Amino acid sequence: MNHPDLHETQFEVVVASRTRGADGIDLFELAPVAGLSLPGWNAGSHIDVVLPDGDVRQYSLSGPPQPGRSESWRIGVLREPDGRGGSEWLHSGVQAGDRLTVAGPRNHFEFQPVHGTSYVLVAGGIGITPISSMAAAAERAGVSYEVHYAGRSRSTMALLDELPDAETHVYAADEGRRLDLDALFTGMKPFTTTFCCGPTRLIEAIEKAAAGRQLVVERFAPREVGEPVLQEAFEVELALTGVTVTVPPDRSVLDVAEEAGALVLSSCREGTCGTCETVVLEGEVDHRDSILTPDEQAANEVMYVCVSRAACPRLVLEL
Repeated sequence: MNHPDLHETQFEVVVASRTRGADGIDLFELAPVAGLSLPGWNAGSHIDVVLPDGDVRQYSLSGPPQPGRSESWRIGVLREPDGRGGSEWLHSGVQAGDRLTVAGPRNHFEFQPVHGTSYVLVAGGIGITPISSMAAAAERAGVSYEVHYAGRSRSTMALLDELPDAETHVYAADEGRRLDLDALFTGMKPFTTTFCCGPTRLIEAIEKAAAGRQLVVERFAPREVGEPVLQEAFEVELALTGVTVTVPPDRSVLDVAEEAGALVLSSCREGTCGTCETVVLEGEVDHRDSILTPDEQAANEVMYVCVSRAACPRLVLEL
């Protein structure tokens, strides 16, 4: 369970620099205020950036991971005029010297290279930000890996100059190159794990092509889910708070638990950031998040209470 600590508390950083990463993508280097250091991070980590209205957006950290204390962090932000407003605000209103309120880092897309395992790292567009950190970690660890990076054109593809030429395959649509996922998996050697970050279209395609293979993905947006397993209300015992609440069909476990006085850290409220991870003590969960793998869902050890629900009449949660 996530507990309030240094990695969860909001704090200020200063924008040390802002540079162009590619067409429509800017790189923001974030430094600590008053000469302090930042929490360390591992490949696949992201941070929260708090917007002026209090909403929160998640951005992956890029470049070589810094497991100890960090002198700076770097995020890459794709400008999306038709998005939810976070990228537009960062692009139009934030300059070097400005301060941002952030929290983290957290990691639900963790990459820990193991010798004897090969890795295929697949990125689509701005999905290269966490994948670049994985490539750096794999290079540092000396494991076998390759990067497959797809985009509209090289001019729209950030961090290309930071990826090792020998291990990187670039698929720029305007050059007539297309990432053939079926061929990729057909030719893949045994004991290979694939990590992929990118738009929904890429994630859906790679999940289909990788059937039966070891695959870990990170989505930009929540995955589509069907109707809840239970259409009626269910009970949730909040073990630490000492109360039992009823969650109706039109409300989330998160909202009802907060109303009952439980301390629940939360951010995205759409099952993508992982902030509200909660330990399941009893009961079966209808997992509706976009984070847990099928094996993790089957283990039924944690749930994301902003979107997931009960698949039985009663849950007991560590809240």
